[in-house]
Amino acid sequence: QVQLVESGGGSVQTGGSLRLSCEASGYTSSRYCLAWFRQVSGKERERVAGIVNDVRTNYADFVKGRFTISRDNAKNTLYLHMNSLEPEDTAMYYCASTVILDYCPPDRSRYNYWGQGTQVTVSS
Repeated sequence: QVQLVESGGGSVQTGGSLRLSCEASGYTSSRYCLAWFRQVSGKERERVAGIVNDVRTNYADFVKGRFTISRDNAKNTLYLHMNSLEPEDTAMYYCASTVILDYCPPDRSRYNYWGQGTQVTVSS
């Protein structure tokens, strides 16, 4: 059974940085995509970034150039480095994984496991 536990959220001012972490257990292969999603209350959960095969990454247009996704397989941990944060980045951020091999689907319905989320708040 895969378990995902996020941490690292908090409150920052516009232009600040945060690093989110997601510790994965029961998860052994980098061929399974790990991704970050975010959700604002009342809106749909949207994918922020994904990583598979250690080096294949993809990003939503709204975070390109500001956020970087990475994973440390030795620590079974996924990261999201967030720079130049904006108030529009305020959301609950979730870590997710899928059992699909070698691909990070954009659709949240194709992810099988989710963490409990960590709140990010950016003030102007």
